[in-house]
Amino acid sequence: MIKILIGVFFLSISVWAISLDEIITTSLAKNPSLESINERIEANKYNIKVSDQFANPELLITKNTLDSSQAMSQSVVSLKQRIPFYNKRNANKKIALAEDAVLDEKLYAAKTKLVENIKNEAYNIWKLNELYKIINEYISLTKQNISLYESYTSIDENQHIGIMKAELSLSDLRIQKSVLREKINSAYARLSYLAAFKVKHLDIALTMGEKPDLSTLQRTLSENPDIKIKDKELLKQNAKVKMANLNNYPDVNLIAGYAIRENFDNYFNFGVGLSLPIYGTEDNKEQEARALALSVASQKADTRISVDATLQSYYAKMLSSYEIYHIIEDDALPKVAHMFELSGSSVSVGADLFKYIDVLFQKLDLERKSIQAVTNYNLAKAKIAQLKGEMK
Repeated sequence: MIKILIGVFFLSISVWAISLDEIITTSLAKNPSLESINERIEANKYNIKVSDQFANPELLITKNTLDSSQAMSQSVVSLKQRIPFYNKRNANKKIALAEDAVLDEKLYAAKTKLVENIKNEAYNIWKLNELYKIINEYISLTKQNISLYESYTSIDENQHIGIMKAELSLSDLRIQKSVLREKINSAYARLSYLAAFKVKHLDIALTMGEKPDLSTLQRTLSENPDIKIKDKELLKQNAKVKMANLNNYPDVNLIAGYAIRENFDNYFNFGVGLSLPIYGTEDNKEQEARALALSVASQKADTRISVDATLQSYYAKMLSSYEIYHIIEDDALPKVAHMFELSGSSVSVGADLFKYIDVLFQKLDLERKSIQAVTNYNLAKAKIAQLKGEMK
């Protein structure tokens, strides 16, 4: 029954328009690129389980070649168990737990990046669809005006050239329409890959947002995934430093044996063994671990600088897009609209079609720039959302 419901769900989303939120939710639940990190996290769970366990005991069986009549003729069964120095097992478990925390943060970072990529593709589809709509409108408008202009009985040579220019412009619009259709299909293919299921129709509407404020955005970076990964990596490396320090203290090997003699009494023997750290290996490894910890700390500081620089870059793109949009919508388009009305009225009485086509394409260019500004604003916003660690 559950399989049937899942099948119906995916069939429905392949036929009907689906929202961006629905795509993100579904992709986060089943995207294969995330599964690999999930499997690594699952594998590390087993590493945590064994991290504080004792090493396996060693069983040794020895027999010499002396004749059984000799007192030294014997077979010996020995058992050796290594006992780690105080707190070593706990320190080793902390390393495994720290690795688990690193993997969790990497999974979260991968999710935020996936959401950003999905948004980028969705916003690109919105842009292409909006351009496709206005190209269709301009094709219809150009056709109407060509028909209107050709309806006049007397057309001189200049007017005939105007009609030819309009027809060439119409051909150019048709070419753009074909190119856009191909780009839309390609964008849907990329979105389907990211979503991990077939997406045929996307329900999305983008608008220009508020003017961005840099100081407000900077205060939201405390949850940046890259910085949090470095935090966890530093904790893991510090745990390794502690372990390296403890390795200066030798583990103890407890040994117990039982000697079997054919013609004499059997006996037990007991012993203690330990390694002697006299060559400085452990000290060098501790210094290596400390140097790596300093390296991770430097990487963390560099990541903070990089994240802040990236934020400022995308803030600048948002601000520029905001300004461009309002220049076009509040200033340029109203003027072009008035020019468009004047030239359209002129065409209706048989005036020069050249001027009308020029104004028409000026308006088209401005509308394209307006759509691009809205897209760029939202793309930059999506990148900043990823820097903030958002998954929506």
